[in-house]
Amino acid sequence: MAALGLSKPAAATSHDFQVLGLQPPKEAVEAPDFTLKDLNGKQVRLRDFRGKVVFLNFFATWCVPCRLEMPAMERLSKAYKDKGLVVLAVDIKESAKIVRIFLQELKVSFPALLDVDGAVAFTYGIRPLPATYLIGRDGKILWRAFGAREWDNAASRQYFSRLLSDGKR
Repeated sequence: MAALGLSKPAAATSHDFQVLGLQPPKEAVEAPDFTLKDLNGKQVRLRDFRGKVVFLNFFATWCVPCRLEMPAMERLSKAYKDKGLVVLAVDIKESAKIVRIFLQELKVSFPALLDVDGAVAFTYGIRPLPATYLIGRDGKILWRAFGAREWDNAASRQYFSRLLSDGKR
Protein backbone atom coordinates (compact mmCIF):
# COMPACT_ATOMS: atom_id res chain seq x y z
CA MET A 1 0.00 0.00 0.00
CA ALA A 2 3.04 2.27 0.28
CA ALA A 3 2.91 2.80 -3.48
CA LEU A 4 -0.59 4.19 -3.01
CA GLY A 5 0.48 6.47 -0.14
CA LEU A 6 -2.34 8.61 0.82
CA SER A 7 -2.12 16.23 -2.23
CA LYS A 8 -5.45 17.40 -1.99
CA PRO A 9 -7.07 17.91 -5.39
CA ALA A 10 -7.78 21.47 -6.38
CA ALA A 11 -11.54 20.97 -6.42
CA ALA A 12 -11.61 19.70 -2.83
CA THR A 13 -11.14 21.56 0.39
CA SER A 14 -9.95 20.42 3.82
CA HIS A 15 -13.57 20.77 4.88
CA ASP A 16 -14.67 18.29 2.18
CA PHE A 17 -12.18 15.69 3.35
CA GLN A 18 -13.13 16.14 7.00
CA VAL A 19 -16.91 16.14 6.47
CA LEU A 20 -16.91 13.23 4.02
CA GLY A 21 -14.18 11.23 5.79
CA LEU A 22 -11.94 11.02 2.73
CA GLN A 23 -8.22 10.22 2.77
CA PRO A 24 -6.25 12.12 0.11
CA PRO A 25 -2.91 10.70 -1.06
CA LYS A 26 0.26 12.31 0.30
CA GLU A 27 1.46 12.71 -3.27
CA ALA A 28 -0.04 12.25 -6.72
CA VAL A 29 -0.19 8.52 -7.41
CA GLU A 30 -1.31 6.77 -10.59
CA ALA A 31 -4.17 4.35 -9.98
CA PRO A 32 -2.98 0.81 -10.71
CA ASP A 33 -4.45 -0.31 -14.02
CA PHE A 34 -6.39 -3.56 -14.23
CA THR A 35 -8.59 -5.54 -16.55
CA LEU A 36 -11.58 -7.44 -15.13
CA LYS A 37 -14.66 -9.06 -16.62
CA ASP A 38 -18.08 -7.51 -16.17
CA LEU A 39 -21.19 -9.59 -15.46
CA ASN A 40 -21.57 -10.39 -19.16
CA GLY A 41 -17.99 -11.61 -19.53
CA LYS A 42 -16.76 -8.48 -21.34
CA GLN A 43 -13.22 -7.35 -20.47
CA VAL A 44 -13.17 -3.88 -18.87
CA ARG A 45 -9.91 -1.99 -18.41
CA LEU A 46 -9.57 0.90 -15.96
CA ARG A 47 -7.30 2.82 -18.34
CA ASP A 48 -10.16 2.98 -20.87
CA PHE A 49 -11.91 5.51 -18.62
CA ARG A 50 -9.15 8.15 -18.87
CA GLY A 51 -10.74 11.56 -19.31
CA LYS A 52 -13.52 10.70 -16.86
CA VAL A 53 -13.64 10.72 -13.07
CA VAL A 54 -13.92 7.13 -11.82
CA PHE A 55 -15.68 6.24 -8.57
CA LEU A 56 -14.15 2.80 -7.92
CA ASN A 57 -15.98 0.87 -5.21
CA PHE A 58 -14.94 -2.52 -3.82
CA PHE A 59 -17.72 -4.63 -2.31
CA ALA A 60 -19.05 -8.10 -1.56
CA THR A 61 -22.65 -9.29 -1.51
CA TRP A 62 -22.35 -10.58 2.08
CA CYS A 63 -21.18 -7.13 3.31
CA VAL A 64 -24.08 -5.33 5.03
CA PRO A 65 -22.51 -1.82 4.82
CA CYS A 66 -21.88 -2.46 1.10
CA ARG A 67 -25.56 -3.23 0.60
CA LEU A 68 -26.53 -0.09 2.53
CA GLU A 69 -24.45 2.30 0.40
CA MET A 70 -25.39 0.86 -3.02
CA PRO A 71 -28.65 2.85 -3.42
CA ALA A 72 -26.80 6.12 -2.74
CA MET A 73 -24.12 5.10 -5.26
CA GLU A 74 -26.86 4.45 -7.83
CA ARG A 75 -28.34 7.92 -7.23
CA LEU A 76 -24.86 9.46 -7.48
CA SER A 77 -24.21 7.62 -10.73
CA LYS A 78 -27.50 8.76 -12.26
CA ALA A 79 -26.98 12.36 -11.13
CA TYR A 80 -23.44 12.73 -12.51
CA LYS A 81 -22.89 10.19 -15.30
CA ASP A 82 -23.60 12.83 -17.96
CA LYS A 83 -21.11 15.16 -16.27
CA GLY A 84 -18.15 12.79 -16.52
CA LEU A 85 -18.49 10.48 -13.50
CA VAL A 86 -18.20 6.72 -13.99
CA VAL A 87 -19.18 4.45 -11.11
CA LEU A 88 -17.51 1.04 -11.21
CA ALA A 89 -18.24 -1.55 -8.55
CA VAL A 90 -15.72 -4.35 -8.09
CA ASP A 91 -16.97 -7.48 -6.37
CA ILE A 92 -14.33 -9.51 -4.58
CA LYS A 93 -14.22 -13.30 -4.99
CA GLU A 94 -17.85 -14.06 -5.86
CA SER A 95 -19.58 -15.50 -8.92
CA ALA A 96 -21.32 -13.47 -11.61
CA LYS A 97 -24.60 -15.21 -10.76
CA ILE A 98 -24.52 -14.15 -7.09
CA VAL A 99 -23.46 -10.59 -7.94
CA ARG A 100 -26.13 -10.24 -10.65
CA ILE A 101 -28.90 -11.29 -8.23
CA PHE A 102 -27.57 -8.90 -5.56
CA LEU A 103 -27.48 -5.92 -7.93
CA GLN A 104 -30.91 -6.74 -9.40
CA GLU A 105 -32.40 -6.77 -5.89
CA LEU A 106 -30.93 -3.32 -5.29
CA LYS A 107 -31.93 -2.05 -8.77
CA VAL A 108 -28.38 -0.95 -9.54
CA SER A 109 -27.52 -0.03 -13.13
CA PHE A 110 -23.83 0.93 -12.96
CA PRO A 111 -21.25 -1.64 -14.14
CA ALA A 112 -20.05 -4.36 -11.80
CA LEU A 113 -16.72 -6.09 -12.34
CA LEU A 114 -15.56 -9.43 -10.96
CA ASP A 115 -12.26 -9.69 -9.08
CA VAL A 116 -12.55 -13.47 -8.83
CA ASP A 117 -9.14 -14.09 -7.28
CA GLY A 118 -8.95 -10.86 -5.24
CA ALA A 119 -5.77 -9.71 -7.01
CA VAL A 120 -7.06 -6.19 -7.79
CA ALA A 121 -8.34 -5.75 -4.23
CA PHE A 122 -4.92 -6.85 -2.97
CA THR A 123 -3.16 -4.35 -5.26
CA TYR A 124 -5.36 -1.54 -3.91
CA GLY A 125 -4.81 -2.64 -0.31
CA ILE A 126 -8.47 -3.35 0.36
CA ARG A 127 -9.12 -4.67 3.84
CA PRO A 128 -12.41 -3.42 5.24
CA LEU A 129 -15.39 -3.34 2.91
CA PRO A 130 -16.75 -1.30 1.37
CA ALA A 131 -13.74 0.65 0.11
CA THR A 132 -13.88 3.42 -2.47
CA TYR A 133 -11.23 5.19 -4.53
CA LEU A 134 -11.87 8.29 -6.62
CA ILE A 135 -9.64 8.48 -9.68
CA GLY A 136 -9.22 11.76 -11.55
CA ARG A 137 -9.47 12.30 -15.29
CA ASP A 138 -5.67 12.01 -15.44
CA GLY A 139 -5.70 8.53 -13.88
CA LYS A 140 -4.35 9.68 -10.52
CA ILE A 141 -5.95 8.79 -7.18
CA LEU A 142 -7.76 11.77 -5.64
CA TRP A 143 -8.83 10.03 -2.42
CA ARG A 144 -9.94 6.82 -0.78
CA ALA A 145 -12.61 6.05 1.78
CA PHE A 146 -13.19 2.96 3.90
CA GLY A 147 -16.65 2.11 5.15
CA ALA A 148 -20.12 2.99 3.90
CA ARG A 149 -21.07 6.56 3.04
CA GLU A 150 -24.28 8.31 2.04
CA TRP A 151 -22.70 9.20 -1.30
CA ASP A 152 -25.57 11.39 -2.43
CA ASN A 153 -26.09 13.54 0.68
CA ALA A 154 -25.85 17.34 0.40
CA ALA A 155 -22.12 17.48 1.21
CA SER A 156 -21.29 14.75 -1.32
CA ARG A 157 -23.40 16.35 -4.05
CA GLN A 158 -21.74 19.70 -3.43
CA TYR A 159 -18.30 18.07 -3.63
CA PHE A 160 -19.04 16.12 -6.83
CA SER A 161 -20.70 19.12 -8.51
CA ARG A 162 -17.61 21.23 -7.82
CA LEU A 163 -15.19 18.49 -8.84
CA LEU A 164 -16.94 17.68 -12.10
CA SER A 165 -17.35 21.33 -13.10
CA ASP A 166 -13.56 21.72 -12.74
CA GLY A 167 -12.43 20.22 -16.05
CA LYS A 168 -8.86 19.73 -14.75
CA ARG A 169 -9.55 16.83 -12.40
